Amino acid sequence: MACRMTSALVIAASLLTAGTAMAAGTGDHPVVNLDQATWGPAPPSLPPGAELAVLSGDPTKKGHFVIALRGPAGYKIPPHWHSTDEHVTVLSGALTMGMGDSVDAAKGTALTVGGYALMPQRMHHWATSTAPFVIQVQAQGPFDIRYVSSSDDPKVARK
Repeated sequence: MACRMTSALVIAASLLTAGTAMAAGTGDHPVVNLDQATWGPAPPSLPPGAELAVLSGDPTKKGHFVIALRGPAGYKIPPHWHSTDEHVTVLSGALTMGMGDSVDAAKGTALTVGGYALMPQRMHHWATSTAPFVIQVQAQGPFDIRYVSSSDDPKVARK
């Protein structure tokens, strides 16, 4: 239990430092273009190389949130799961997503611009890219990511 709580706190702190994107609009009514979003490094719970912008809500707190994640060609998020449903929409580029405990691009689904995936809570899934991409992720917070294999956890690898 202490390990889970520590993991949740690390993710929470990381997401807070990733930046918020409330370019126009007021209060709880953000109006944001991605080129005006405040991008920052993705939290250490994700592999290095991606950037994140918080579009609405607060991923560290209970409630709905929306983030954008952008990454380079060759980016890979190893098999993992979340405590809540995750809704993913491809905004630019392409992303291959699949289910299971190992990455097998041949068994994944290539999502192009406008592509959508729902990963139900606790569903083991992964993602890879062959081109730069931007995705939008919507979920209920607090956001968590739990790797199927602890050796895939970027936080462990960075120690």
